[in-house]
Amino acid sequence: MKLFNTMTRYKEDFKTMVPGHVKMYACGPTVYNYFHLGNARPFVTFDTLRRYLEYSGYEVEFCQNFTDIDDKMIKRANEEGVTVEEIADRYIKEYYVDADGLNVKRPTYQPRATKSMDAIIGLVQALTDKGYTYVIEGDGVYYDVTKFKDYGKLSHYKLEDLVAGGGERKASYEGKKNPGDFAVWKFKKEGEPFWPSPWGEGRPGWHIECSAMIKQYLGDTIDIHGGGQDLIFPHHENEIAQSEAANGCSFANYWVHNAFVNVDGEKMSKSLNNFFTIRDIVEHFPYAVIRFFILSGHYRMPINFSDTLLQAAQNGLDRIATCAENAKFIIDKNSLSAATIDDTADKALLDAVSASHDGFVQHMDDDLNTADAITDIFNLVKEINVAASKLNVSSDAFVKAYEMLNELSDVLGIDLKYASDTGIPDEVMQLVNERAEAKKAKDFATADALRNKITEMGYQVKDTANGPQVSKI
Repeated sequence: MKLFNTMTRYKEDFKTMVPGHVKMYACGPTVYNYFHLGNARPFVTFDTLRRYLEYSGYEVEFCQNFTDIDDKMIKRANEEGVTVEEIADRYIKEYYVDADGLNVKRPTYQPRATKSMDAIIGLVQALTDKGYTYVIEGDGVYYDVTKFKDYGKLSHYKLEDLVAGGGERKASYEGKKNPGDFAVWKFKKEGEPFWPSPWGEGRPGWHIECSAMIKQYLGDTIDIHGGGQDLIFPHHENEIAQSEAANGCSFANYWVHNAFVNVDGEKMSKSLNNFFTIRDIVEHFPYAVIRFFILSGHYRMPINFSDTLLQAAQNGLDRIATCAENAKFIIDKNSLSAATIDDTADKALLDAVSASHDGFVQHMDDDLNTADAITDIFNLVKEINVAASKLNVSSDAFVKAYEMLNELSDVLGIDLKYASDTGIPDEVMQLVNERAEAKKAKDFATADALRNKITEMGYQVKDTANGPQVSKI
């Protein structure tokens, strides 16, 4: 497998530190609101990378954090007159609603920054002991970026090019030794949560949280560190500076970043007020469609958000899901048991199974190219549909094709049952059976009336050579 490494700006062969074992970290949400589509892209991307690595035989230790203390959370809590912890608890609960809906697997570890305070303070202490920090009275403990000789190696920025306040994303840097210096510990202010530390009561800076949680749960060096491209600088650059200075070794061997979701050519973000939360979007499109939409583009390429493109994604997913549903119907009805097998068609279907698998693996091995991997799934769908229409292949070949369709879809986390209920209600099936009896007795008026009742109940019945097929409208 090859992954594009942001550090080197090249696709590199993926090699793990321990054979067969992957340590991976991806930055999680700041839990002060529902997450939006731009946030969802890295969640889905790194969940898919994890799934594919596991499919490829790796054991994956995956850590994704919750940032549950920062300026935005404090502001939200003060506005609502509640504690920061209450805000965090509320939106972590809501995060899981949307993440589960998107079929994002639970990480191996999902720590909260506020529950990792000992690890955070320990890392700040290590940096202080090695002379990388200094104190600004009344403000906090700051990291001196000039002390780390490789600062800028991820973002490829040079220290002399950093604008005032670059490390903190604010214009003022009064008291700092250098514009790019950033806080690792902020002294307490009125109305803010705080924790005791050797430097005084306060709270951690944002960047130190991830460094500490990675060290606590995965160790000093990890295989993959991921996140959105907006985190390259300053967040990930600062993580490297902190972790490598404190631990004295390489921090991450592969840096993987996904591109933005754009609206009208601009990055979707809360700061630009052009974002759509996942909760907003699922009022119009199912979660599975949103995931499929995200995976339909290569993770390193920007994707544009629009209802038209989401509808196109739904049409594509419907095509795959309908194929799977029809194939299962044929298998359950044992419709191929007495089929006249066309050896040429049978071989063509088996060849399509192999080709779809091999193409899928080739594309996923090429820097997680989910867009072309989905094309491989569509190619298999085409061949299954042909076989389903002619019923001229062996049961063995047809079942293998159906199983491969489900296998490849599952690697991408695509839910092929997203539009169906757990089952057709008994009262609907009763009407379907009555209609079948009416048709058998050539009582077509009654059969039509029963079809109308079934439609009014939100279901449709399709007559096939294998009997009536019922689905939700």
